Amino acid sequence: MSKQTLSFQAEVAQLLHLVTHSLYSNKDIFLRELISNASDACDKLRFEAIQDGKLYEDAPNLEVRVSFDKEAKTLTIADNGIGMSQQEAVDNLGTIAKSGTKEFVGKLADAQKSQAKDEGSLIGQFGVGFYSGFIVADKMVVETRRAGLKHEEGARWTSGGTGDFEIETITKPTRGTSITLHLREDALEYAGTWKLKEIINKYSDHISLPILMEKEEWKEGEAIDPADPSKGTKGGGMVKTGEWEKINAAAALWTRAKKDITQEQYNDFYKNISYDQEAPLAHTHNRVEGSTEYTQLLYVPAKAPFDLWNRDKKAGIKLYVKRVFIMDDAESLMPTYLRFIKGVVDSADLPLNVSREILQESRDTRTIREGNTKRVLSMLEDLAKHDSHAASTDSKEVTDIVDEADKAKEGKFTAFYSEFGSVLKEGLGEDFANRERIAKLLRFASTSFDTVTVSLADYKARMKEGQEAIYYITADTLAAAKSSPQLEVFKKKGIEVLLMTDRVDEWALSHLNEFDGTAMQSVAKGAVDLGKLQDEEEKKKAEEAAETSKELIAKLKEALKGKADDVRVTTRLVDSPACLVVKDDGGMSLQLARMLKAAGQTAPEVKPVLEVNVDHALVKRLNTDGVHFNDLAHIVFDQALLAEGGLPDDPAAYVKRVNALLV
Repeated sequence: MSKQTLSFQAEVAQLLHLVTHSLYSNKDIFLRELISNASDACDKLRFEAIQDGKLYEDAPNLEVRVSFDKEAKTLTIADNGIGMSQQEAVDNLGTIAKSGTKEFVGKLADAQKSQAKDEGSLIGQFGVGFYSGFIVADKMVVETRRAGLKHEEGARWTSGGTGDFEIETITKPTRGTSITLHLREDALEYAGTWKLKEIINKYSDHISLPILMEKEEWKEGEAIDPADPSKGTKGGGMVKTGEWEKINAAAALWTRAKKDITQEQYNDFYKNISYDQEAPLAHTHNRVEGSTEYTQLLYVPAKAPFDLWNRDKKAGIKLYVKRVFIMDDAESLMPTYLRFIKGVVDSADLPLNVSREILQESRDTRTIREGNTKRVLSMLEDLAKHDSHAASTDSKEVTDIVDEADKAKEGKFTAFYSEFGSVLKEGLGEDFANRERIAKLLRFASTSFDTVTVSLADYKARMKEGQEAIYYITADTLAAAKSSPQLEVFKKKGIEVLLMTDRVDEWALSHLNEFDGTAMQSVAKGAVDLGKLQDEEEKKKAEEAAETSKELIAKLKEALKGKADDVRVTTRLVDSPACLVVKDDGGMSLQLARMLKAAGQTAPEVKPVLEVNVDHALVKRLNTDGVHFNDLAHIVFDQALLAEGGLPDDPAAYVKRVNALLV
């Protein structure tokens, strides 16, 4: 193929413009990305060579070389990994086919409004790290040949980072890829040993293959005039020796002893694999021995990713087998409700040619998954314990009792829960074996505490004498939950009620019928039964009210036929005329039905039960106003629906009835 000039796809052209003009807050990330890509290319060669050893050709030692030329103002990153064919170079470097560029462009456009530090983390998140080279370069030249292809089948890709790129056939005697950056005038610092070593030591020290740079040594200059030393010298300075030296540890971080790894090194490794600029909240690093042997290095991020609620997104666990990279997103190694966890698992037992299908069915995989889950939950329990300790002791006691490492954990569980608590709740329905541990980690607001800090254990410890259930209510917002009429009798008697406002709450709580032997009871389901908390006089009064209101209840049932499943006298209301509840038979709540419909899903029709407060003036008027009875009955029902967070089926009819009575 002769030289051809091709156009980038529209999204890539837009991306290049954004990268060139917007991502200047952290220029150094381009080198991290290009070295990471080079490492990936070597990992892919190692993986494919399991089936075909000839791919190594005559160079079995994999490496990355970083070199620069100050006079030419160039920086080159070269690897002897898998390489690309000419068509692969076109596909991978000029189109959207495999990069996720379209989503990246949309996200980056939004990020212009956010802090600049966030922008650098996006470029790797979407697999478009190659283009970050244009942050510092006004021209990039890629020379590549795929392992196994003949020498004459190499390709050269050239672009100035605008709308076009050139592709041509070249003769390349060695496999792999070299990327030469023609540096901008304001980026010439990257054509220097000190700067490059600093970046590589920070971002790429853990790369498990050697990163090489050419040695330099100081050379004395020659005298301008040997007869007159005062005229000075020329030609002195740092010069390259022709020898290459390894400048990174070249040992996978997770294979090193914990005592030899600093917290900063753990944090830098996390940032490299997660493309997150913030340090993680916590990590766990363990070698597991037994019937299945593996090493795990798992991290809890500080912030939730933008796609946290995409349950189809694969988990972020990287799988290695005997230090050979296998896959980026091994979803079988972490349950869906812990999909935010980042890290690495290196197994000694899985076969090197493991596929996703084998991974899903393997007994060893199940063992690793269970081990990862338990380790993450233990990590969260440790954070929760330190939050609880900090909340229950004053600062002097904390200083006396806990050491600096423990103090560093304080507040981290609260930070974690604000980001990931909603997702953690999914585990109640997905992980039966760990349901009790997950339940202990959950936190809620309550009628006693506005902040989301109340655990089920805390609530149970404060239960009133004679209380037989943990009471909770689900609502769309905290304000709606706090003002719900269904709470009136609980407030009157000083009974704490948990306020649950996450969309997942009702579904999750349907899988948790009891906690530590105490029943979980929604105050919006079934008739209220306070058991020993309701004295005999109250029970007698309620029975008498029900008896004397039989005629009224019958008339209401007739008037609201088709809208209410039932009508009955309530004991839960104090100040409100009526409220809506659902039968305590496992049926769906009105809130959940609304939420499903809003999401475009099919939801069964839910007819609520109308409970009326026969001591309220409006309900008493129902007994005496026969002319307007039907309108009043519908107004009472619709007002109860509004108070519950819903809308009348016919808002115009509701307004008409209210206006008629007002006039």
